[in-house]
Amino acid sequence: MRFNIFALLTCLIVLPTMSSADEKTHSKNIFGLNEHVYIADIDMNMSAKLDTGAKTASLSARDIERFKRDGKSWVRFYLAVDEAHERAFELPLARISKIKRRSGDYDPEEDKSYTPRPVVHMSVCMGNTLRTIEVNLTDRSTFQYPFLLGSNALKKFSALIDPSLKYSVGQPQCDTQNINTAFAE
Repeated sequence: MRFNIFALLTCLIVLPTMSSADEKTHSKNIFGLNEHVYIADIDMNMSAKLDTGAKTASLSARDIERFKRDGKSWVRFYLAVDEAHERAFELPLARISKIKRRSGDYDPEEDKSYTPRPVVHMSVCMGNTLRTIEVNLTDRSTFQYPFLLGSNALKKFSALIDPSLKYSVGQPQCDTQNINTAFAE
């Protein structure tokens, strides 16, 4: 009798997680290693790399500067992408992240094992899914993809990644007319 109660309790605990995994594998949110995205806050389509090894999303930006507006912290930046972009973008600063430096990027004289990066909230469309995510700003001009989606953003998209696929969900197809830019966990 004791064994039967234990088996029943185990099933009750395990079954809900199995159905959740089953729902994900049958979802339409199977993305490739690279996808097209639309970033509403800067009104731009671009290619993105989906990287489960990175925690945060990153956008290629240059001339990044923080400033105050109405007593609140903001950030101004220019896109650092192949095409010439001379327009400055300004968004409220959400926070400053500490990104772990790679061994080749570490400067022992600076005595920091991390790089501080400004983080903003951006509405991003991938496939037909629109989410507001945190994006850190850094110069990615030496990388192939100007936008990187890390695990935090991928969770918001309920994404399953198949690295054998590229651009599996096609061009972004979100209704961005009525975007709610409030950041929701």
